Amino acid sequence: MRDTNQLNVLAVSGSLRAASHNTSLLRGAAALTDAGMSVRLWRDLAAIPPFNEDDEDRPADQVHAMRAEFATADALLISTPEYNTGIPGQLKNALDWLSRPYESGVLIGKPVAVVGVSPSDYGAAWSQESLRKVLAACGARVVDRELCVPRADEAFEPEGHLRDPEQRAALRNLLDDLGQVARRTNGEAA
Repeated sequence: MRDTNQLNVLAVSGSLRAASHNTSLLRGAAALTDAGMSVRLWRDLAAIPPFNEDDEDRPADQVHAMRAEFATADALLISTPEYNTGIPGQLKNALDWLSRPYESGVLIGKPVAVVGVSPSDYGAAWSQESLRKVLAACGARVVDRELCVPRADEAFEPEGHLRDPEQRAALRNLLDDLGQVARRTNGEAA
């Protein structure tokens, strides 16, 4: 039985790479949580078929499973890389499925925080900006805080935690903000 006082945060990496820095960032976030929050990594992004409006009324089983996972989460934490200054196609594809059916998709009212890692000096700032815009259009409650982690190859300790204490503190603060938004949202839904 799930503890209703503990927030269930679903962590989504926009990268499909096995050694993804964005996935490492989410694992680091899970290690920073307190007893009131649980962060669980969702690993099925690669299994989601391309969005096709012709299939909207009868989506694949993988889409049903994804929607169920996202619907039961109290909040989402999405870490995005930056591909050609934008959101990775597979992540955008999943959001398109999650935004449907129109006006009743599982992202409506869902608290979401966005972070990102990139090898550039900008830490996926542009893709995060684009992702926030897409999430807002889908009706999500996007946390107004960012974390851009630049120079991905230098950003992490060998065990996967952020090297920079200020970045770790910023990630902790972002999680606190996400928790506050989620608790307010859940209180409104009760």
